[in-house]
Amino acid sequence: MSTNARNAIGPDVTKRPVLASYDDYAGAQKAVDTLSDNGFPVQNTAIVGVDVRIVESVLGRLSWGRAALNGLATGAWFGMLIGLFVGLFSSGNSNIWPLVGLGLLYGAAFGIVYGLISYAFTGGKRDFVSRQQLLAQRYDVLCEQAVIAEARKILGLGGSWPPPLEPTASGPTATAPTTEEPVAPTVGERVDDIVETVKDGMNGGQPPTVA
Repeated sequence: MSTNARNAIGPDVTKRPVLASYDDYAGAQKAVDTLSDNGFPVQNTAIVGVDVRIVESVLGRLSWGRAALNGLATGAWFGMLIGLFVGLFSSGNSNIWPLVGLGLLYGAAFGIVYGLISYAFTGGKRDFVSRQQLLAQRYDVLCEQAVIAEARKILGLGGSWPPPLEPTASGPTATAPTTEEPVAPTVGERVDDIVETVKDGMNGGQPPTVA
């Protein structure tokens, strides 16, 4: 999409700050409905699905019989509807039920033929029935910065924006005192002590004493 096309559509609503996030679309819809019920200008909000993905649920196997049955149901419903409309707007016949019955029969026959032809064109590459839907990991309700404080008050989220940060523990971290156990002297250290004691005794004229 070009820049001119985006400008023609309007500003990018995804640039608005996030008012609240919900796990499903029903929660986001309820939040916007609550804002609307309280007189909030909901044109300043938007619902954005994040991480949108296509989910295809396989309902069952598709065969010639099921293709004909699906075509019969669709065609019968459509033919009955056409017969009802023709009977209601027909001025020459006061009884509409024969027309409804004919529409039902012709529609069912046409639906069977259409269902079989459609299945034949698949060439056996799609022998299953499925249903597709769009799902998102979460749904964000976005709001214009100028009115987001009012929206937060209505939803009971607090009026301040941005929300205050949670207090974190600060200050010096107390460290447990460590005690060092005395290390016993090695044999070499004891020999050095004895040699020093002998030297001191010889220099002082006193006989050396060895512990």
